[in-house]
Amino acid sequence: MKAFVIGIGGVTNGGKTTLAKNLQKRLPNCSVISQDDFFKPESEIEKDKNGFLQYDVLEALNMDKMMAAISSWMENPGRSLEPTAGSSAEEMPILIIEGFLLFNYKPLDAIWNRSYFLTIPYEECKRRRSTRVYEPPDPPGYFDGHVWPMYLKHRQEMDSVTWEVVYLDGTKSEEDLFSEVYEDLTQKLANQSPSTVLAK
Repeated sequence: MKAFVIGIGGVTNGGKTTLAKNLQKRLPNCSVISQDDFFKPESEIEKDKNGFLQYDVLEALNMDKMMAAISSWMENPGRSLEPTAGSSAEEMPILIIEGFLLFNYKPLDAIWNRSYFLTIPYEECKRRRSTRVYEPPDPPGYFDGHVWPMYLKHRQEMDSVTWEVVYLDGTKSEEDLFSEVYEDLTQKLANQSPSTVLAK
C-alpha cells in the first residue's frame, strides 16, 4: 500500500513534537516516529575537549534502529504503530517522522513526500531550552558551547538538499503553525489520493 511520509525537522525546542502530535490527532491513519526515542545511552556519548557530551550529532543516535522502525512501518503501513483513532483501511497511511537531525541523514533523503523545518531565533531558543529539564541536565555553557553551534552547522549542511523543504517560523502560535501545515498537507494529500478525506 502506498504511504505518505512527512518529515518535521528543526532546531531544538522549535515545536517539532507538538506540531507532530497535533497533526496526528487530525490526519487519518497517521503514525509518528520521534528521533528523540533513538538516543544512545549516556555511556556511549562522546565528549568534546570542553567535557560537553556530544548529544546534538548523528553519532549520538542509533540511526540503524530508527531506520529499522521506519522500515517495519513501511512494510505494513499504519499497522506497526498506534494509528489515529477512527482510521479506516481505505485511507492512505501517513507517517510523520520528527526530529532535529532528519534532513542531514542521507539514507532518509528519498523517503520524504513533504518536509518541514522549524526555526526560531537564538535568544528564543536559548530561553525555551532553559525551561526544559533534560536527563542528563544541560551543564552551564552547554547551549552556547554545543547545542547552538551544532544547530548552525547542520542548518548550513541543509543548503545542499535537493528536495523542497518548507521552512516554518517556530515563534508562531501552536495553532497558527498547525493550520499552516495542515492546509499545506490537505492540498498535497488531495493530489496523492482522492480517497483521503481529512477531518474538518
